[in-house]
Amino acid sequence: MMTIDPMRWGSALALLAAYGGLCATLLRRPKAVPAPAPEEGDWLVVYASQTGNAEYLAQQTAATLSTGGLQARAVCMSSLDPAALTGATRALFIASTYGEGDAPDSAARFAGVTMGSEPDLSQLHYGVLALGDSSYTNYCGFGRSLDAWLHARGATPLFERIEVDRANGEAIANWQHQLSHLAGTSDAPDWEAPAYGQWRILERSLLNAGSAGAPLYRIALAPRDGVLPDWEAGDLVQVCAPSDPELPREYSIASIPREGKLELLVRLQFHEDGSAGAASGWLCRDAMFDDTIALRVRTHARFRLGENAARPLILIGNGTGLAGLRAHLKARIDAGAFDNWLVFGERNAAHDFLCRDELQGWVDGGQLARLDLAFSRDSEGPRYVQHALAEQGVVLREWMSRGAAIYVCGSLQGMATGVHEALASALSTEVLDELAAEGRYRRDVY
Repeated sequence: MMTIDPMRWGSALALLAAYGGLCATLLRRPKAVPAPAPEEGDWLVVYASQTGNAEYLAQQTAATLSTGGLQARAVCMSSLDPAALTGATRALFIASTYGEGDAPDSAARFAGVTMGSEPDLSQLHYGVLALGDSSYTNYCGFGRSLDAWLHARGATPLFERIEVDRANGEAIANWQHQLSHLAGTSDAPDWEAPAYGQWRILERSLLNAGSAGAPLYRIALAPRDGVLPDWEAGDLVQVCAPSDPELPREYSIASIPREGKLELLVRLQFHEDGSAGAASGWLCRDAMFDDTIALRVRTHARFRLGENAARPLILIGNGTGLAGLRAHLKARIDAGAFDNWLVFGERNAAHDFLCRDELQGWVDGGQLARLDLAFSRDSEGPRYVQHALAEQGVVLREWMSRGAAIYVCGSLQGMATGVHEALASALSTEVLDELAAEGRYRRDVY
């Protein structure tokens, strides 16, 4: 007589229940609200943003057009359906490129579905501002693909595509010039970013002594005038290094304002010649406690909690990505939201278990409902974050059936790709794209 292991029955029932709950949630959840069809003469300013740069430029673009008396509105590409596009006669697209030529998460569904169709866009006049980084192979890859697709569908370019290499001021000025021509005015809003503030280092501690990896520091800073700016969990800072002031570096903020200091997790980077990275070397090693750190806070709207504040939260990341995840955990714990699940990975538990005491304290106190860890060098074969996540497919589907949101922070190469594949395997690619469009799947990876 065959016997049935009761543990297997329990797992099977849990799987069925979780899957059924997930399906029910997907059926009843509200769909993303599409952008309304444009009226005759309206200008659509469509942005595909990952870290907020394209969104900011879209808002400034719409404001410039409005200064000239034109009707203009900025809309995220995730809310732009084919009907809105085929009904438009004038549109400006501001498109970031993510990773090696990919569309940002907010534009994944548009790139996969809308750009896979063949609408007649012969009525459309358009312009494209493509944002990118020339250090990557497929520089401005998504912006270039978008421009080619629009042209192939019969749309007429108003001017040649403008490409921006890492916020190059000359290219932005060229875009502003084109906008002034379209709006018929030179009275454009100020596009200047906020000035850098003067900060100082309060504390600097090495978190991974003895690690096989590069040194990683927890750095606490405060403004010299003593007045902390306001920010939210998920936001970034830009640091202007003295040795390379023209190219600011961005870091996720690891703290929230009520802690009284701005904290970063910074890994000391080295070039092939052995020299330290401009910003990481300055922050981790060269800057003294009485030196002035040029720093400014930058809003990262797509990685804030926003409407996800009331949802269960799944946080996934590795290395310095713990910074952005830690800020979210601290904000939620302070707000009394304890349905938090962290999946985190590093090299060795003995040396690289970042913020161990704090995280374990939250687990013991019930404020962190679940903590899954992956230390790649502590097992016979490499075991990464995506492997730890893939092992918990039943749990993942159960959390998603309760309306959870997923936030990923850390390295783009390896981790983010592997996590995306693990999520797609557990939930399906279609569901993952839908979650991204709804803002329930958000990434800050680099």
